[in-house]
Amino acid sequence: MESKKEKTFKFVVVGGGIAGVTCVEQLSSQFASEDVALITAGPHIKAVTNYKQVSRRLEEFDVEEKPSSVLEEKYSNLTIIHSAVKSLRTHTHCVETADGRVFGYEKLCICSGARPKLLTQENPHVLGIRDTDSAQEFQKRLSTAKRIVVVGNGGIALELVYEVRRCEVIWAVKDKAIGNTFFDAGAAQFLIPSLEGDKEQAAAPCKRQRFTTEEPAPDASGSALGPDWHRGIELQGQTPKPDTGSWPVYVQLTNGETFGCDFVVSATGVVPNTEPFLHGNNFLLADDGGLQVDDHMMTSEPDVYAAGDVCSACWEHSPLWQQMGLWTQARQMGWYAGRCMAADVLSEPIDLDFCFELFSHVTKFFNYKVVLLGKFNAQGLGSNHELLVRCTKGQEYVKVVLSGGRMVGAVLIGETDLEETFENLILNQMDLTAYGEELLNPDIDIEDYFD
Repeated sequence: MESKKEKTFKFVVVGGGIAGVTCVEQLSSQFASEDVALITAGPHIKAVTNYKQVSRRLEEFDVEEKPSSVLEEKYSNLTIIHSAVKSLRTHTHCVETADGRVFGYEKLCICSGARPKLLTQENPHVLGIRDTDSAQEFQKRLSTAKRIVVVGNGGIALELVYEVRRCEVIWAVKDKAIGNTFFDAGAAQFLIPSLEGDKEQAAAPCKRQRFTTEEPAPDASGSALGPDWHRGIELQGQTPKPDTGSWPVYVQLTNGETFGCDFVVSATGVVPNTEPFLHGNNFLLADDGGLQVDDHMMTSEPDVYAAGDVCSACWEHSPLWQQMGLWTQARQMGWYAGRCMAADVLSEPIDLDFCFELFSHVTKFFNYKVVLLGKFNAQGLGSNHELLVRCTKGQEYVKVVLSGGRMVGAVLIGETDLEETFENLILNQMDLTAYGEELLNPDIDIEDYFD
């Protein structure tokens, strides 16, 4: 392979998603006189737009598909190679693309993302939604569908079930509540009226509940979630009619029920897209199949880094952070990987970025603003925690996770304006025992109180 090498680049990044694009932009701007390459299979790349820093840790942005040429126009030292990766030879620092070309690298970053974990690989009536192409295929099929079955309980499933119109939706979830990846049963109950089209007027805050949990909450994990992935796509089927005939496909559930439908949406998570890189190399893999990376985003192979859904963060995590397949973390990892590659080339020290100190994510579900902070579902805390909850039906849902009297996580649904205050309380680890339930008293301006 080495004899066929067409060109050697200082940096090569594989993947045109958020992690890859963020990484390659970081490197192209910092090393303007060095050759940088982005290898991506498609003609479009994912770009961050409308970026907004909400607080020290929280950030909001949109994701748009743009022609890859916009990157080449912006960075004169960047070459876009339109092809998939066929193989990688780490011992010779070479990448071979599907069209037979070979490129050398000094530093490589793998940002190949993940692929849907389909219920079955061969059935044409089972569809996974991961990228723009699959979303458009879903729109096309939905336009003539009368009934679909959605399997899964992550972000894609949540938004899909909410957005689909004029088509009967059977939603199959194995959990006791919807949105188990992001919410507890209380938050799910708050959201259900939106799902059912209940437009009741806002009510006064209900009585705040305080309770402890007896069993550990499951670790949060789920499919990659893009902000407003459905925007600009008309998710509308045919008006459902009585079930009088046969269906193209039938789904049998573990509860014994069987449903016929036009097609099945498999939204049951993703699998790291590592396959092209493993053969002939010695990558260490995590339990989820992702490439293990250390606190400098380095894999077990020399000069090879990874970022986004393809990798698993295998350093000792902050007690307030966990990895989830989200666009926000893909951007953060891509940016940090670029900085780590640069630091290595320049022989400069680099500390773990502060974005890995506290998990923070802001998105929208069912047209509500949703902010998740820290151990928002009490992940890994066992029974050693208690919850404070405030709920105003149709308006807001606020949950605080306390451990040892200190705030370690929070879920904010609606326009609560509490995210910055709670972020500070979590990071400062102030003992809040003395405040008790007054912490969520709607008559107290908590922002001024802790300012």
